[in-house]
Amino acid sequence: MAVEPARASLIDGKAFSQTLVERVAAAAARLESAHGVKPGLAVVIVGEDPASQLYVRNKGETTLKAGMRSDTHRLPAETTQDELLALIAQLNADAGIHGVLVQLPLPKHIDSAAVLDAISPDKDVDGFHVVNAGRLAVGLPGMIPCTPLGSLMLLKDQLGDLSGLNAVIVGRSNIVGKPMAQLLLGESCTVTIAHSRTRDLPALCRTADILVAAVGRPEMIKGDWIKPGATVIDVGINRVPSRDPVKAAEGKTRVVGDVDFNEAVEVAGRITPVPGGVGPMTIACLLANTYTAACRAAGVEPEDLNG
Repeated sequence: MAVEPARASLIDGKAFSQTLVERVAAAAARLESAHGVKPGLAVVIVGEDPASQLYVRNKGETTLKAGMRSDTHRLPAETTQDELLALIAQLNADAGIHGVLVQLPLPKHIDSAAVLDAISPDKDVDGFHVVNAGRLAVGLPGMIPCTPLGSLMLLKDQLGDLSGLNAVIVGRSNIVGKPMAQLLLGESCTVTIAHSRTRDLPALCRTADILVAAVGRPEMIKGDWIKPGATVIDVGINRVPSRDPVKAAEGKTRVVGDVDFNEAVEVAGRITPVPGGVGPMTIACLLANTYTAACRAAGVEPEDLNG
C-alpha cells in the first residue's frame, strides 16, 4: 500500500502572538514595579481610511491589555505636513512616550519619508528609520521592523538553532525583505534575497531550508518551488475574488498569501497559514519593541521575551 506523504505542520502565529503579548505584559509590569517606568506607545493616524482606523483601534486595545500607556492621535485628512511634524516633535520630547508610530498610508500631500525620518530613532518602534536600518545592518541594538522580528521568533520557536541553514527571501523591500535578511544573517544562515529579476526563481527557491515569501503577489510561489520538508514563512496578505462565483460577482473577497497554500502544504515541513500566521505577530512585536524602548530609555536591560 502506498504511503501518503505527510502534510506540513501549521505554524500558529495567532497562538504565539497571544503568548508573546502575555510575556510583554508581565515584563512591562515588572519594569513599572521596579523602576517606575510604564511603557507608552503613541499612534498617529491622519485621515479616515477604514482599514487603518480598524488597525489603529486594535493596536490601542492590545496596548492597554498589556498594561501600557496608549495614546492615539487622530488627525483630519487636511492636516498639513508641518502640523504633523510638530506633533511628532512633541511626542519625541515626551518622556512618558517610548514608542511613536505613524500609521501608513498618509494623505498624498504629506511626504511619508520625511515624516518617518522625523521620529526619534530610539522611539521608532516600527523600525523604519534609516538609523535603525543601519544599526541592524552592523549588528548594533536598535528597533527591528515588526514583521521580520515576528517571523524570526516563529522560526526560532519551530527550528531552534538556525545556523547553517539556507534561507531564500523572495522580496527586497525595506520593510520586510532586507531586514529579514539581516536577521537571518545574524543567526548564521546562508541568505539569498530574490526578486523580480532573479533568474530561474523556482530553482533557487528549491534550495531553501527556510523560504520567506514577501513579494506581494497572490499565490505566486507554487508547491513545486519548495524543497521537501522546508519551513515556509508567508508574509503576503492579498485580497482576491471569492471562490464562489456568486460572491465574487458581488465583490466578495478572500485573503491569500504569496504562497499557493494548498500546493505548498503538501511539500513543506512547516508553513504559516494566511490568515493566522505572520499577521498576528505584527502588533505583538510592536508591543515588544515599545517595552524594549522603555527599558533602554530607563537604562535597564530588557528581559528576553522569547520564553
